[in-house]
Amino acid sequence: MNASVSILRPAPVNAATRPALTDALRATVGARSAAALALLREAVAEFGAHGELAFANSFGAEDMVLTDLILSNALPITVFSLDTGRLPAETYTLIGEVERRYGTKLEIYFPDAGAVETYVRSHGINAFYDSVELRKACCGVRKMEPLRRALAGRKAWITGLRAAQSVTRAGLPVREFDPANGLEKLNPLSDWTEAEVWAYIRINAVPHNALHDQFFPSIGCAPCTRAIAVGEDVRAGRWWWENPETKECGLHVKEG
Repeated sequence: MNASVSILRPAPVNAATRPALTDALRATVGARSAAALALLREAVAEFGAHGELAFANSFGAEDMVLTDLILSNALPITVFSLDTGRLPAETYTLIGEVERRYGTKLEIYFPDAGAVETYVRSHGINAFYDSVELRKACCGVRKMEPLRRALAGRKAWITGLRAAQSVTRAGLPVREFDPANGLEKLNPLSDWTEAEVWAYIRINAVPHNALHDQFFPSIGCAPCTRAIAVGEDVRAGRWWWENPETKECGLHVKEG
């Protein structure tokens, strides 16, 4: 009787995270980087260097570009992140890697434990799958309330949003007023393409979340994030059981 032989096949390569670094792409990324850095420096000059300007880092690819621009250039911008309590293990690994790479300690904000307990006891541990309302309520407890604390006393905040990420972010300006939080909001990568983001990461050897290489272009909480298939929208893996028009947690909602 012949023993079966198991053949290990290499994992598929995510071409999106490894764009061809052509001379044209390198030149474009150089110009984009210079413009983003100039915007960040202008923000520092306008909003001060005493904690009034902060960058909300969720450790996605775009946020790692901004992390590198801010920390490599020693800009006096506070870098903070929200730990929802349900992040993937790969995200926690990246947090540690960032702190070691840049010699810094990030400001991490956690949800109120009592509010989380109340939500889970009232609705269930994974109630966010049951309705958009319950999913948004979970985001409210785990993201929105900690964000309000993180932004308290700030004059402006910086995000890694891109206009091309989803239908909810179409027409995203580089700068806008955030009425929900009552402060200015800067989106330095608004007009960047996905290829430009990844070219910057590869050219500058910026650390990134290992899930990106496993076809997770957008990464949030572990139970609300999945890999996507070739040809799917980059945000298709976030809250995949909902319609595209509802796919925001509340942190970045367009008015009107």
